[in-house]
Amino acid sequence: MSGAIENCLAKSVFYGVELPEPLRVSKSQLYTLADNVLGHECVCAIGVFDGLHKGHRTLIEAAREDALRRRVPLVVVTFDPDPAEVLFDRAPRLLLQDADRLCALASLEPDALLVHAFTPQFAALTAQDYIEEALLPSVYPVAIHVGSDFGLGARGESHVNDLAALGQQHGFEVVAHQLVTHGGAPITATRIRSLIEAARLDEAQTLLGRNHFLRGEVIHGRGEGAGFGFPTANLRLSAKDCLPADGVYGCYIIDGARAWPAAVNVGAPPSFATKSAPLLEANLLGFNDNLYGHTLSCVFIKHLRPSMQFGDLEELKRTVFHDIEWVRIHLGETMLEVDCDI
Repeated sequence: MSGAIENCLAKSVFYGVELPEPLRVSKSQLYTLADNVLGHECVCAIGVFDGLHKGHRTLIEAAREDALRRRVPLVVVTFDPDPAEVLFDRAPRLLLQDADRLCALASLEPDALLVHAFTPQFAALTAQDYIEEALLPSVYPVAIHVGSDFGLGARGESHVNDLAALGQQHGFEVVAHQLVTHGGAPITATRIRSLIEAARLDEAQTLLGRNHFLRGEVIHGRGEGAGFGFPTANLRLSAKDCLPADGVYGCYIIDGARAWPAAVNVGAPPSFATKSAPLLEANLLGFNDNLYGHTLSCVFIKHLRPSMQFGDLEELKRTVFHDIEWVRIHLGETMLEVDCDI
């Protein structure tokens, strides 16, 4: 890879990771990423893994080491959609969309991913029902790794001790991992969401082990950015996404293997009277193309300023040019080629 920036971007968006066609096993989907998985004993790591932060990676790496010692495959087990979307009327915002979460897990190179379809009916299973009707018909675990706060079964009422009791009954060991801490507090998806929503990107990046990104389709916008002389891409995001606080950010916009430095506005700018859904509006440097209809990734690097109300158009222009100049100096002014060799 040509440089650290390209490597950072590839790592952040899991560039180049592709999932094979899944196999239907029981009522779940099994993505086999290595040979000799089906019908073999295995070690499982089970979790939602929203964001796939450093705590999740530590757990999965420990499960991998266990699998290597036992000379069996590693199978990561997760759920689609995120159970919170089914269980709660107001689910937490997602650090990764479900498809990106699966690619993130595949980027860690387990031997297989087992994905349970999380429906209201699935949510109603007891812990014993889950093990006997969903997990064991799909894989043959000799050990299961989970976080110490793992909840299982209807309403999450069963915990690690209950899982261990089922393991004694069905012949698998349960390994519960204490939550990884940083700065004296556990690394959790909830903590990271709070940091992102407060625009504390550096701290969130430390806990994630990568830069936060959002993905969306380019749609037609207001056109003010183009009026200032900068090509503008307006990304339509999912209402489920974990957005940073309203304001302007230094970012990279990625389309396939191409990445452009950009000053990105999150939220509806208060300078314009029309109210609309929150926007992600990117002013791209070094860009000369048409991206309408493309799905782009926006990788957040630095919070530049909060959203502001401007007294007149000239004040707005001066501020926008200042934002663009920061991006030019710190992120560059030409397109980068993102490589998949991460």
